Amino acid sequence: MYMFRELRTPFFTVLFILILVYVFAKLFGPLPLSINSITTTKTDMFTASGEGEATAIPDTTTFTVGVTKNAPTVEAAKEQVNKAANAIIAEMKRLGVEEKNIKTTNVSVNPEYDYANGTQTPKGFTVSQNLEVKTSPIEKANKALDAATTNGANVVSGVSFTIDDTEREKLEAKARGEAIKKAKSKAQSIAQAAGVRLGRIINVQESSTPQQPPMLMDSRSAVENKVSEPTNLQPGENTVRVTIILFYETL
Repeated sequence: MYMFRELRTPFFTVLFILILVYVFAKLFGPLPLSINSITTTKTDMFTASGEGEATAIPDTTTFTVGVTKNAPTVEAAKEQVNKAANAIIAEMKRLGVEEKNIKTTNVSVNPEYDYANGTQTPKGFTVSQNLEVKTSPIEKANKALDAATTNGANVVSGVSFTIDDTEREKLEAKARGEAIKKAKSKAQSIAQAAGVRLGRIINVQESSTPQQPPMLMDSRSAVENKVSEPTNLQPGENTVRVTIILFYETL
């Protein structure tokens, strides 16, 4: 009996509270509930692209000069090639080309044979050495090419024009700004015509393309040109193109 009395009071208290809640709900409607957070995910996106470009006259020239000699023995052919290559390197340095910008790219030794009368008879060796030279400004490249052929280079090839890293970064920044401006303008124009409401930009993608003008130069033996007019390279212009894609939320 004592235990029943102890439990009876809490039981009636809980029952009384439940009855009050029931009566309140009948009179005033359901109890209000609070929402602490809302998570939404937007999957619709609108994209627009724009391309910008900037041009500049190249300031750096890279070219390859080669020396090829034939002799009855490997030692004789190598001596002739080394003598010419060393003279070319010395002249490049005299013109102000830094040693780090003169690089040996190829050395080869090949036997030569005479195939007369259906037999293979050794007749000597051909030794070749190629040097890659990087110069700036363009005027120095003209003098360097003439000096190389005068000192024994009999092959010239691979002439290309580039822009130094600092100038290239400036060109890319200019082209990027133009591309973003065009992409935004296109996005607003298309969205307005299509009745689409644009939200914030949520992503940006970029790609850049350097473009060099073609350099056509005869890579035949340069010995033929020793007494011709001085070299006069024409670098033209280099163009840097940047494409920007903007991703918008749609409202």
